[in-house]
Amino acid sequence: MGSNSSRIGDLPKNEYLKKLSGTESVSENDPFWNQLLSFSFPAPTSSTELKLLEEATISVCRSLVENNPRTGNLGALIKVFLSRTKELKLSAECQNHIFIWQTHNALFIICCLLKVFICQMSEEELQLHFTYEEKSPGNYSSDSEDLLEELLCCLMQLITDIPLLDITYEISVEAISTMVVFLSCQLFHKEVLRQSISHKYLMRGPCLPYTSKLVKTLLYNFIRQEKPPPPGTHVFPQQSDGGGLLYGLASGVATGLWTVFTLGGVGSKATASPELSSPLANQSLLLLLVLANLTDASDAPNPYRQAIMSFKNTQDSSPFPSSIPHAFQINFNSLYTALCEQQTSDQATLLLYTLLHQNSNIRTYMLARTDMENLVLPILEILYHVEERNSHHVYMALIILLILTEDDGFNRSIHEVILKNITWYSERVLTEISLGSLLILVVIRTIQYNMTRTRDKYLHTNCLAALANMSAQFRSLHQYAAQRIISLFSLLSKKHNKVLEQATQSLRGSLSSNDVPLPDYVITFFSSRLLQAGAELSVERVLEIIKQGVIALPKDRLKKFPELKFKYVEEEQPEEFFIPYVWSLVYNSAVGLYWNPQDIQLFTMDSD
Repeated sequence: MGSNSSRIGDLPKNEYLKKLSGTESVSENDPFWNQLLSFSFPAPTSSTELKLLEEATISVCRSLVENNPRTGNLGALIKVFLSRTKELKLSAECQNHIFIWQTHNALFIICCLLKVFICQMSEEELQLHFTYEEKSPGNYSSDSEDLLEELLCCLMQLITDIPLLDITYEISVEAISTMVVFLSCQLFHKEVLRQSISHKYLMRGPCLPYTSKLVKTLLYNFIRQEKPPPPGTHVFPQQSDGGGLLYGLASGVATGLWTVFTLGGVGSKATASPELSSPLANQSLLLLLVLANLTDASDAPNPYRQAIMSFKNTQDSSPFPSSIPHAFQINFNSLYTALCEQQTSDQATLLLYTLLHQNSNIRTYMLARTDMENLVLPILEILYHVEERNSHHVYMALIILLILTEDDGFNRSIHEVILKNITWYSERVLTEISLGSLLILVVIRTIQYNMTRTRDKYLHTNCLAALANMSAQFRSLHQYAAQRIISLFSLLSKKHNKVLEQATQSLRGSLSSNDVPLPDYVITFFSSRLLQAGAELSVERVLEIIKQGVIALPKDRLKKFPELKFKYVEEEQPEEFFIPYVWSLVYNSAVGLYWNPQDIQLFTMDSD
């Protein structure tokens, strides 16, 4: 890719790309690879830039798909990358910028090609392209190895073992993105994949021992929210005299192939996309969610979900049971802080739900925190702005509240936390209110919004379940919260009475002349005592008669009304909901990745 290209349309004619995709085999020891990998450009991040790249190189990719089974050039490129990664850690320690730069470029090309291959062919065909066969003259036997599995293990090693420095930031992001691309075969199937190439490689074999280390690294990437280094400075640091050997060599070898992106491409302005403060944290979280929601293999559970379910606090010194695989420890305080700060995104809310629902250690820790308002307030704000959020985000926020309200300690403590000046609550000025009262107000507002707009039965049921869970612990409610409870009760009572009246009329219509409806014994008992007392009774006299009747009421005719506690229960096949949801987040949120909407099968997407 080192030759000059004045515009993006020249890419298909690039001599290095043509040689890579052509009919001639290139040995992994050929100097060609150093020339191919010596390009420099600000990595494309917007879908516009990536779409331009894909459209410009489609002919090159098609040629490679056609010729690679005979040339093995893709395998040679992967071999070059694999050999370089063996020295990557040492190169980072020695600040070998050029070596890391070329290794990153190799991985970038592999990621782009892998995405095209996965989109255009079956998994069986994909494996054939990644099967490297080395034959020598006169030798008819072949030494075949699975380069795809080797590549995947190498990526896991790179993510977990290479220190995060300015010069390694981009290659770390690229390694995570390549793993997401490897798992993206799910995007091109309407049904949830239960037996796929990802199960074969990720849930057994040489990749399996990296499970806990990978999950831990991805979580810490999310926690730390490391920002990317300034563009260019981490690859080619200029000397004070404006040059230097490294910068001169790089700028001489890496000619202007990719400057078209810097200049806006073919004369048109690229669409501005919102910048992420930490692409590494974003990609890490997306990969973590994809791994956690892989379906179990036929003969083994998902090890990444097992790791998420079982990790403990670094302050917990108790030993892990031998029956728990892939266990590790992480700083719960840092994780809690990051979760509180990042709840504006769907993926962070989904991570919070996943941890609360599946990891009892995390759930116990969070419920014991004395600053739960830091977590609850962002969740309430999601529900409050229900009109601006997608339904999945609202569901996750609501289920999180339902899980929290299953705990009586939480239901008591939220009424002891006093908040001041909740600026995002606009219906009424709340200068001082308890967290519990605010929670009630937001949930009731969500119920009323749902009753008048979306009419979603699932949302309605879970809102009411959360209120029912809290009701036994209502204390010192704000007057506005109490008013809203009464208004809600009045509204629901009217709807209930209407339904009851319709049911009664239907029942009466089906009764024969000899059928007599059974009376409600409690109602009948008190009505008869009030009738015996005469007419024109005062309120005080009615209350006195009822109190006396309660004492005289035969207890054997009554049933004890149990205290209800509604618990969140996941559906029988949660993957049918969560896997499309996770991949929709990847589609919309991944940095440096673009898929043609017309190719997507898992969910419906409108074209840009």
